Amino acid sequence: MNKSLSKVTPASLLIALGIIYGDIGTSPLYVLNSVIRDRPINDLLIIGSLSCIIWTLTLQTTVKYVILTLQADNKGEGGIFSLFALVRRRRKWLVFPAMVGGAALLADGIITPPISITSAIEGLRQLPGLSIQEGDPIIVYIVLAILTLLFFVQQFGTNFIGRFFGPIMFIWFSMLAVIGSSHLLDDISIFRAFSPHYAIELLTIYPKGFWILGAIFLCTTGAEALYSDLGHCGKKNIHISWIFVKICLILNYLGQGAWLLAKHNHGLITSEMIDGGFNPFYGVMPQWFKLAGIIIATVAAIIASQALISGSFTLISEALRLNLWPKMKINYPSEEKGQLYIPGVNLLLFIGCTGIVLIFQKSSNMEAAYGLAITMCMISTSILFANYLVSHRVFPLWIYLYLVVYLTIEISFLIANLEKFPHGGYITLLVGGGLFSVMYIWFRSRKIKNRYVEFVRLQHYIPLLKELSQDESIPKYASHLVYMTSANNPKEIEHKIIYSILNKKPKRADTYWLIHVDVLDDPYTSEYSVEHIMADDIIRVEFRLGFRVEQRIHVMFKKVVQDLVANKEVDITSRYASLEKNNIAGDFQFIVLEKYLSSDNELPFIERIIMKMYFWLKEISLSEERGFGLDPGFVTVEKFPLIVAPYSSLNLKRVQ
Repeated sequence: MNKSLSKVTPASLLIALGIIYGDIGTSPLYVLNSVIRDRPINDLLIIGSLSCIIWTLTLQTTVKYVILTLQADNKGEGGIFSLFALVRRRRKWLVFPAMVGGAALLADGIITPPISITSAIEGLRQLPGLSIQEGDPIIVYIVLAILTLLFFVQQFGTNFIGRFFGPIMFIWFSMLAVIGSSHLLDDISIFRAFSPHYAIELLTIYPKGFWILGAIFLCTTGAEALYSDLGHCGKKNIHISWIFVKICLILNYLGQGAWLLAKHNHGLITSEMIDGGFNPFYGVMPQWFKLAGIIIATVAAIIASQALISGSFTLISEALRLNLWPKMKINYPSEEKGQLYIPGVNLLLFIGCTGIVLIFQKSSNMEAAYGLAITMCMISTSILFANYLVSHRVFPLWIYLYLVVYLTIEISFLIANLEKFPHGGYITLLVGGGLFSVMYIWFRSRKIKNRYVEFVRLQHYIPLLKELSQDESIPKYASHLVYMTSANNPKEIEHKIIYSILNKKPKRADTYWLIHVDVLDDPYTSEYSVEHIMADDIIRVEFRLGFRVEQRIHVMFKKVVQDLVANKEVDITSRYASLEKNNIAGDFQFIVLEKYLSSDNELPFIERIIMKMYFWLKEISLSEERGFGLDPGFVTVEKFPLIVAPYSSLNLKRVQ
């Protein structure tokens, strides 16, 4: 975590506003609009909905995320995978809620930019001079143009424009507070919304009141971002900035509600107006300010989208390190820590966002697809956090109370959101399900492959390797031969490496290097240890890297060798007489063992499908050598068959 942001200063609070609150901060654009659509408007609907919003922001966002979940920081980092890294050694099955939560967050990244930007741009209908009617395609064209530009600039990094995010979001929240406050006196009874009594009354008395929770939930969809962006801002900055943000949000919601009550009681709001694109968010704005308000809302929506896109990049990079996602190319467009760009994910999000815009056309239609996936993420976070509390020996009664309260709230939201399934919710579930499938296939195939991995005792082969190294009848393959090993025990090695050195084609070398990478549960550790198994002949290097550290093994290994030479622990001078005389270093060659699915397998149907999908994903993803950050000029790729379930019997007999 950036230490300068862990302290509370005006600058750090401003940065927190720009990074964290885009999604939850733009929710006033569409929440009340979603509540009143297709429902008979009365005092109970408005006051009860506002009461639900206030208490959802209090219980779900403030208590669960800001007060409780932020305590589960992983060396200053947060998010679903950071939390999983803290608890994954407790129960093996916890990987499943982690994968569900990760997939749901990515699906949320596909729906949030379209709904936020479309809701903002639709404000142009409120300007009489433009004469933009309901269903006019110009709105779709503008949204697609903004999304195209937004995803195009990702490759250049957002470090420079990111400096303006904080001040712009401060203007946005201030605007929400001022406009909302200006309408509080329209109907003073709106303050009854602070009583939870009206929320309960809405859910139990209003016709189909329980299902309104699907619209209410939209007010807290950005809560997960508070935790995911912990590493960028620090707990204290989030705690303090949230007070300001929550006050601004509630003032705006109350202002919209008071305005709606006044207009409804005077008969100035009709169902035809609502069906025609009426939005109370723009309704509370004075006519002279609407153009400026639309511009500010659009910029805030773009910032919200940027936060979701950057969060998706971080999420995938963590999944890569935790072996829950295929290897992908990661670029670092700036020197700032945490700034990264994944071209494949950027393209995936762009296709998804444009698809959502083209399919749904209007923000009111997009609301049907929004919220269902992120509810699954919140349930996953609750399960993982409860296990975090167990690991920290919290009194069991508090853990059970936490689970009962939040699983009740979140399962209620989930059931209410299921009403959206036939109206568009199925799309985000399909997207989330597809993303979960990728994670599950990658995770499960690794378990299947582990049946095949055979480890042998390295000491049994040390004499043979020494003899091979000194056998001048065999041409020297390389001065230094480097293998990547998955053996956690330094006394063991994969049989396939021994087979590659001795059997496939004898590989004579002066020194054999074994490199093992251990991905740690904390985010930014970067250290190594060296074990001289046989002086100057067999050396094992173990890298201990945090799950957010880029695995640039070639560069790291080069630094290790330099350190060993400087400490006179190893001599890398070539042993060819002519080169040794001139003190020239020997060559280094990496051997990457790449697997392919052998036809000599007898797998169950499901596992056969999983392995076929795994190798298809492997084919379109980053190669092993590029995934480890190896220089292709120093790498030899050697293919070998993966036989996880050899045929037990073969009906074959010899005949004369």
